[in-house]
Amino acid sequence: MRLPFQKRKLRDKPTLAQLRGELRHIEYRRRYLRTLATTAFTLVVVAAVTVLIAMLWLPILEMYGGSMSPTLEEGDIVISVATSEVQRGDIVAFYYGNKLLVKRCVALPGETVEIDEDGNVYVNGQYLDEPYTTEKSLGECDLEFPFEVPQEQYFVIGDHRTTSLDSRNSVVGCVAYDDLCGRVVFRVWPLNRIGNLTR
Repeated sequence: MRLPFQKRKLRDKPTLAQLRGELRHIEYRRRYLRTLATTAFTLVVVAAVTVLIAMLWLPILEMYGGSMSPTLEEGDIVISVATSEVQRGDIVAFYYGNKLLVKRCVALPGETVEIDEDGNVYVNGQYLDEPYTTEKSLGECDLEFPFEVPQEQYFVIGDHRTTSLDSRNSVVGCVAYDDLCGRVVFRVWPLNRIGNLTR
C-alpha cells in the first residue's frame, strides 16, 4: 500500500533523439494532411472547371431516337461546340421546350425554302444536294411553300426525313438563334464510328 505522501516514481525522461523523432513524425503528418487537402482542393477545382467547360463550350450529348439516321444512330455520343456561326449543312443541337434536339441546318435566316412532294429541298431556288440522306420524303409538313426563314432563325431537318419532326412542321418551327446550343462536330461513341461530323 502506497502512502499519499509517497512520491511516484518518475518516468524515464525522453532522450533528445526520441524528441527529434517525435517532432519529425508530427511534421510528416502535418505535411501529409496539407498535401492531401491541397490535392483534394485541386481535384475539386479541376472537376468544376471541366464541368463548366463541358456545359458552356463542349456539351456532350447522347442521341435518342432515329431522326438523324443514318448519320447519327440512337446511343451515339457526340460533342458539340458552342458557336455563333452556323452554316448550311451543319448539324446543330438546340433547345425545344425541356428537350435538347439534334437536326441538320438546311437554310439560314432570310433564305427561301421549298420542298417538293418527293422530298427534294430547294434553297433560294437552287436544288440542295444532300448526300447525308438515304430516303427523301416530305414528311410531316404543314408549311406553305415557298417558305421564308425568319431573321435570326434557322430551318432544320432531320436526316431521316420520314420520321423526323422538325422545321417542316409548325409544332417545332424554325430554330431561334438564342435556342441554339451548339454545332455537333465529333462522335466519340461507338468507337468503331468515332470521327468528325463536319460538312
